[in-house]
Amino acid sequence: MNTHHKIHRLVRLILASVLLIAVTACAAGEEPAATEAVTSSGFVCPEPSPRVEFTSDTINIFTWTEYVPADILDCFGLVYGVDVNVDYFSSNEELYSKVSLGEDVNPYDVIHPSDYMIGVLMREGLLQELDPARLPNTANLDPALTRAYRDSLKFIVPYQMGTQAIVYNSETVETPPTSWADLWSPEYKGRIVAVDDNRVIIGAALLTLGYDVNDTDPGHLEEAKQKLIELMPNIRVFDSDSPKTPLVAGDVDLGIVWNGEAFLTATEAPEFKYVFPEEGSIIFYDGMAIPPTAPHADAAYAWFNYLLQGDVNWLTLVDYPYTNPNMAALEFAKTNHPDVYEPYISSPITNTPAEEFAKGHEVKDLGEALLLYDELWTEIKQ
Repeated sequence: MNTHHKIHRLVRLILASVLLIAVTACAAGEEPAATEAVTSSGFVCPEPSPRVEFTSDTINIFTWTEYVPADILDCFGLVYGVDVNVDYFSSNEELYSKVSLGEDVNPYDVIHPSDYMIGVLMREGLLQELDPARLPNTANLDPALTRAYRDSLKFIVPYQMGTQAIVYNSETVETPPTSWADLWSPEYKGRIVAVDDNRVIIGAALLTLGYDVNDTDPGHLEEAKQKLIELMPNIRVFDSDSPKTPLVAGDVDLGIVWNGEAFLTATEAPEFKYVFPEEGSIIFYDGMAIPPTAPHADAAYAWFNYLLQGDVNWLTLVDYPYTNPNMAALEFAKTNHPDVYEPYISSPITNTPAEEFAKGHEVKDLGEALLLYDELWTEIKQ
């Protein structure tokens, strides 16, 4: 690390220390307690365990909108004295458009691809192979869930997973949906918000036609296109940033959403119910990875381990409660924050039943055939 970087990191550490709160004992004669890093929200940052040594003074993260709790991002900067720069994307396609264009456009050290995009990035050599020896905290992950990542575990650190299904307002929807096919009902005209994800929406249409979500037959995709043209009047808005917002606001009454968004919607407005469609929900698996061009890969390993700590990762249950494969996080929440743990573990929305995962459909990398989906999606939305 050159002199400028050393000075810069020293300044960061000094600034971080200004935010430290000295916790002193009340009893006379007792030694002062260790200082603690605290975020602007008042969250006391856990110490890294283990503390990973690295020389970079910056980390650049590219992740989904509303996905990594702000306190975790802030804490990492405080406990390590580094600059944490975060950019956000709303779809796997947006992620790909950045990471596939070289280091001038892709300055990231950590990216968060999902399901089929993991396969695409692996196939195109756009992910570094990880060193397991530098990831001791992957021991916190539940192998019964992370086996779904299969060979991608060489390149991916699992983060969260879950389902994409249907949520509806039980007070305003006269005929509750039970299947993907029900969403075509004229009763739902202009009343649906949908994630802006071509694999999910096209996949749902394929399922209603009796086809696989990964179907590449041009004839079947043309049928799905015509089917979706019929659905478009029912979709009021596509929103992958915060689909719960129009639901809670009352702008729409139904949604094709991720389970975490559905849980947060139901928390704010209990009249909303989550439905696993009869044809099966669409499963997603999200992870964290390092691009080959990462300028601060050493900091990425520290980030992975910090985010995997149980006393850090449990915050995802509060802010972005998808299906969490981190056993240490669940155990920490159970012991220290039962008010957070109990709603999560008792809800089939977040704690997805095994039979629903088994019944669900995983979208996969389709190679060259992905272009068919991109073209179809563009035509539908136009």
